[in-house]
Parts: sequence; C-alpha cells; structure tokens
Amino acid sequence: MLLLATGDVSAFDEIYSRHFKAVYQYAFNILKSEEECSDAVQEIFIWLWENRERLHIESLRSYLLAAVKYKLVRRIKTSKRQAAILSAHVNIDDHQVADLSIEVKELKKVINDFITFLPPRARAVFVLSRQHHLSNKKIAAKLEISEKTVENQITLSLRKLKIVLGRFVSFIIY
Repeated sequence: MLLLATGDVSAFDEIYSRHFKAVYQYAFNILKSEEECSDAVQEIFIWLWENRERLHIESLRSYLLAAVKYKLVRRIKTSKRQAAILSAHVNIDDHQVADLSIEVKELKKVINDFITFLPPRARAVFVLSRQHHLSNKKIAAKLEISEKTVENQITLSLRKLKIVLGRFVSFIIY
C-alpha cells in the first residue's frame, strides 16, 4: 500500500493480481453475471488507483470486499434484475451475519462518537429524538425550547452526521 500511494504501477499490478479473483468471485456469487461483475470490480480497482494517495487501509482484502459489496448494493438498487438477484440471496449464511454484525457495531461506534462531540443542547435534542424516539413537541416541552429550535437542532445534527458517515464509508461514494 505504501508503494501504491507513491504511484508505483507495479505495486498496483501486484495488488490487482492478488485480489482480483477473490473480489470478482464475491461479486459473481451475488450477481451471477460476468459482465456486471467485471464492470463492478474494474470500477473498484480504478477507484483504488485514483484515490491511492489518501487511503489508509489496514486490511486491503477486507476493504476491497466491502467496497465491492457496497458497489453491488448500488447496482442492485438500479438493476432491472433486482427481484431475481435478491430472491436468489434470501438465505444469509452465518459468515454474512457476522460481517453485518461487525459493520453495525462499527457504525454504532461512529454514531456514538459523533453524539459525544455535539454541543450539549444539540446532543440532548438528538438523543431524545433518535434514541428515545420522542416527538419534536415532546422534546421542546421537556427542554423548554421551541419546536422550531428542536427542528433546527435535528436538521443541523443530521447534516453533520451525514458528513461523518460519508467519511466513514468514503469508499462507497465515487
């Protein structure tokens, strides 16, 4: 990865040769289409090359598999074969459940860390809204502020959270 970050083409070639097959196979197990899988995997590697200087990846294989998974989610959402693809994968195996569990834990940690850095009033509004599921009216009454202030606090907090989550899943958006 250090060589890749410097623009070393041979390092990229080595990464590609080591990981292409596994990433492609993962994609193929989901899409069952050689053309769609090749396109998705190529886009992942192109993105890896284009963003090599700013990436800090601990486990490249895991990163690439996660990237292709999210790429496929976006493709499936817009695919004409969406129903067929999804119905073929209704049964989720234990490994996939474990992966999802880890991802959910990581996402929860990012959100909890985000909440701790909110200003006290914004934190209180956010927690009451998103964790305690109170209405804006009840939050306003409880905190003795206007409903408009509650709405504004939630809107601002959600915008900030979206930015934080965008960084968390930066490999998804390209």
